[in-house]
Amino acid sequence: MQYIFEDQEINDFMNEHKLDFENHLLNEAVTVREKIDEILDIGNIDLINNAHRLVYYVLEGKEEELHAFAKQEGISWATYSLTLSLKLEWVQAIRRTLWVFIQRYMEGNKKTINFFSLEKHVNNYIDLFLNAFFINYSTYKESLLTAQKKLVQNLSVPIIPITSTICILPIIGAVDYFRAKIMEEKVLQEISRLHIQTMLMDLSGIADMETEVIDQLMSIIEGSEMMGCKTVITGLRPDVVRSMMRLGVSFNARTKTFGTLQQALGVHLLN
Repeated sequence: MQYIFEDQEINDFMNEHKLDFENHLLNEAVTVREKIDEILDIGNIDLINNAHRLVYYVLEGKEEELHAFAKQEGISWATYSLTLSLKLEWVQAIRRTLWVFIQRYMEGNKKTINFFSLEKHVNNYIDLFLNAFFINYSTYKESLLTAQKKLVQNLSVPIIPITSTICILPIIGAVDYFRAKIMEEKVLQEISRLHIQTMLMDLSGIADMETEVIDQLMSIIEGSEMMGCKTVITGLRPDVVRSMMRLGVSFNARTKTFGTLQQALGVHLLN
């Protein structure tokens, strides 16, 4: 697509009425108006200047630049987890405001133009921007979530070797079913990779543990034993013990328990 107007006067008109355009735009986007400074502080995203930039690309028919701009915007909004509804409201407000000023330009300069061609050009370009923005937002957001998930997985299972055959698994924070499943997978992998024979599982740092997670921990212990690794439990908290008693769950005779990690280390490092 090429420039939709026969001359460049529209750009001069938009520049001359830049402040009026901004005021009209802010009145159209009431919710976003209250967030402009916050968005600038969070992501260094200047919504006002970006609105002028989008209008310029639309009127000039600069499709390549429009796609690049949409990609930049999508990544920025994904990076700082900015609300998509605000972006949609803002772009739709730009669309409505642009039409108001196109009408003023045409009436003031007595311009005649095929309305259907104009409507197709303007709306198609704004829709191109929105589509490219959302695609890039989703793609980058997904990559961020994948990276964060891998980081959480590694932090969720901090297996610490202390000898060639003994390791510590300190479980800290809340444990839900998802984290327990990650622990099971990682623990079995590390037992195989490091040839671990004894794992000291310290539960003293658990902030909260869902009831169904207890079964998952028992599964980890049984799986470890099948791979030739015995599990030693330390730091059991009274609330966890009460939950186990209520469920009728108990460790097998081969699973030893100690009140503290220090006690378990004293026994196993001396042997």
